[in-house]
Amino acid sequence: MRDDSAVTVDFRTSDAAASPAIDLVEAMWAEIKAMYPRIGNEEGPSATPEDFSPPAGTFVVGFDGDRPVAGGGIKRLEDGAAEIKRMYVAPEARGRGIGRALLAGLEDAARDLGYSVVRLDTGRFQASALRMYQEAGYRPIADYNGNPYASFWGEKAL
Repeated sequence: MRDDSAVTVDFRTSDAAASPAIDLVEAMWAEIKAMYPRIGNEEGPSATPEDFSPPAGTFVVGFDGDRPVAGGGIKRLEDGAAEIKRMYVAPEARGRGIGRALLAGLEDAARDLGYSVVRLDTGRFQASALRMYQEAGYRPIADYNGNPYASFWGEKAL
């Protein structure tokens, strides 16, 4: 029997346009489309591999051993704040604190890139994500990115 409490995830910078990052983003989209059937990849704010590229952005992948189980990116907003996008934890890795570790890792990555403020959004069918963001100190703010599927926009000073 596996002791999940002993599992550590190794987070590494990854090319957002290549595997395994692109595979995690595709898995995230499959889940999102099941929750929001009318959504399309082209709708909402930009979150392209280029957005997640240096010098203003990055993408990180979390590995459980050799297996990629989580990922997310940082991109620069026009006003100079960072935005966390495409956060995803594979279903088999959920419930072990990996999402919280990923969020903290993305915040650290934003700090390392020189950001002092980070923002994110989430939709009404993602209650566990909303709870995690609020517990991590994200305060509600006005819609900053025009995402038609978001119901919460949050900001946190780093």
